[in-house]
Amino acid sequence: MAVTKKKSKKAEKTLVIVESPAKAKTIEKYLGSGFTVKASMGHLIDLPKSRMAIKIEENFEPEYITVRGRAKLLKELQKDAKKSDHVLLASDPDREGEAIAWHLNNALKDKTEADIKRVVFNEITPNAIKEAVKNPRDIYESLVNAQKARRVLDRLVGYNLSPLLWEKVKNGLSAGRVQSVALSLICQREQEVEDFIPEEYWSLEADFVKGKSQFTAQLVQYKGEKPDLKNEAQVKEIIEEIKNSECKVTDIKNTDKTVKPKPPFTTSKLQQAAANRLGFTSRKTMQIAQQLYEGVQIGSSRVGLITYMRTDSVRIAQSALDEVRAWIGKNYPEDLPKEPIHYAVGKSAQDAHECIRPTYIEYTPDSIKDSLSRDQFRLYSIIWERFFSSQMNNAKTRTTSVDIQAGDAVFRLSASKLIEKGFYKVIKLLSSKEEVTGNIPALKEGEILDSAHKFYPEQHFTQGPARYTDASIVKMLEEKGIGRPSTYAPIISVLLDRYYVTRSNKQLVPTVLGKMISKILTEAFPEVINEHFTAEIENKLDEVEQDKIVWNNMIGEFYGPFKKRVDEVEQTAQSVKGFLDEQTDIVCDKCGKKMVKKLGRFGFFLACSGFPECYNTKSIPLAKCPVKGCDGEIVARKTKGRGKEFYGCTNYPKCSFISHFKPIDATCPKCGWFMVEKYDKKNGTYKSCINPDCDYLHSQDDTSDIVPAGEE
Repeated sequence: MAVTKKKSKKAEKTLVIVESPAKAKTIEKYLGSGFTVKASMGHLIDLPKSRMAIKIEENFEPEYITVRGRAKLLKELQKDAKKSDHVLLASDPDREGEAIAWHLNNALKDKTEADIKRVVFNEITPNAIKEAVKNPRDIYESLVNAQKARRVLDRLVGYNLSPLLWEKVKNGLSAGRVQSVALSLICQREQEVEDFIPEEYWSLEADFVKGKSQFTAQLVQYKGEKPDLKNEAQVKEIIEEIKNSECKVTDIKNTDKTVKPKPPFTTSKLQQAAANRLGFTSRKTMQIAQQLYEGVQIGSSRVGLITYMRTDSVRIAQSALDEVRAWIGKNYPEDLPKEPIHYAVGKSAQDAHECIRPTYIEYTPDSIKDSLSRDQFRLYSIIWERFFSSQMNNAKTRTTSVDIQAGDAVFRLSASKLIEKGFYKVIKLLSSKEEVTGNIPALKEGEILDSAHKFYPEQHFTQGPARYTDASIVKMLEEKGIGRPSTYAPIISVLLDRYYVTRSNKQLVPTVLGKMISKILTEAFPEVINEHFTAEIENKLDEVEQDKIVWNNMIGEFYGPFKKRVDEVEQTAQSVKGFLDEQTDIVCDKCGKKMVKKLGRFGFFLACSGFPECYNTKSIPLAKCPVKGCDGEIVARKTKGRGKEFYGCTNYPKCSFISHFKPIDATCPKCGWFMVEKYDKKNGTYKSCINPDCDYLHSQDDTSDIVPAGEE
């Protein structure tokens, strides 16, 4: 009897498409044979950059095209899809990622008979990936519509306002719906800074002695009232009255305070902490978080170390809660709460994803330090600390304050210490200086001390409002409901790239151009360029995502009145083109005509008045070169690569004078060199002579910023 051979079942092929090559590399190792993982490199299909591409008469339908330079990649993915039995679209788990998957689905479905599905995962771990692959789903049209609505709305605003700015201010400018509101906030704060008038006030400290111990206390009360010392004379008067008075300890008070751990990070809180603790810009924070999320080589494996980094939720998955509690129970059993700690999710949070947390409990920062770059290690450390501490017991501090009566004056010294460390046991980089302050000698109420040993009167000036930093503007945007976790970093980056804002000592300062544009837009379009409207739009986009409203209708309600206002402004607004142009006595070295000071995209510059016959442009001289025998001038220059600004002589390379501080419009009365504005934490902003051999207005910690010849 003949034996028929049974045909072996053909192994099925699955194509997985993610956004980035780093993620593809990590995931491919987890899935094994039968799976091919490719990267789309972000959007392959999008709106063109050269035109508006919104069919306004056809219900605002966008005209999508293949992104320039991406056609070859799209064809390769279509070929791969044709050879596959299944295609899994695994772009990021947010609106943007859903839109990328939607476009890919449309581009692939006619080129393959494969089954195309969507998969999402909040963390790149073997379990999460395999679980996602087992549970594919259809694309959520409502998420795609929310992304489409945002894209169309921003395109309509940008492509109407930008030409208006070209016509009224200067060519090449651009405006955006959300960025313009952020710029307005920064300009408002700058106006407050400029309007602030500092007021003088004084404080008084005194040294007291008990035996061999000496300690310093501050004046907190005089003649039964809080001291309001306006000038030095008032302080000297108090010193004269009390300098020989008996000094007596009148009160010793202990105050205990419970300190609760903070919830795990959301995107905005991570950006704020990284800015304050690590000095990272928002863009840098998100770039490094992306690396940690997509996968880092740990030994022989690529490991996704954190969950998805764009989230507004503090929710923790039950499996992660169980794991972290087991770890705390093993390593810090006395600091494990009886029940898990659950944190309230904010009202405006979409709660689509978990908090930002480590994906593997066993990977403590120190255990993987050698596998991470310095910046990756520091960012991972604060994510780890914040997550683990969030599930530990409260800490307790004790503040001791001692009041010392000297005549009609009361001086106070205070010190704090941790009496129960609780969650602080896992805190290093996130520790606060306020937790433990000072030391108090053993004192008793009624004890008589030696007379006040020495007095320290000190002059102060009231501090005005602080300019926004990356941390504080992100906090403000979040509080006002402007933007979403994915947009905070791009908002700041766009303002900096357009030269509407610059960074100075980590502060965001609007440029002349930024102020001018903000003034025009906020005055002409108060209904659109305002925080309430922008927050309202975010809420409507959420409603589109929840399928509560139709995206085209939402756009239609906005566009009619907006376009009408654009047309009105175009007819009525005065042009300020050339308004800031300023004639100078500087002669063009190419044609001999006078040069004009103009405002360009990157600040002021000199242009020949003979334009367009003469195209000569120059940097604006900021000061005369101080090097003896040199007739050059100091101008702004940029280093190669990242383009960091510095200030050098126009006679370079003959003269190698360089300053890393910008000259101000003043010369030193002592030596004649130019003055600069400097900043340090101790003195704040102050003016200083650039000459290292001159002591005029130098900070004691000041060091020369001049690079001698040959050391550039």
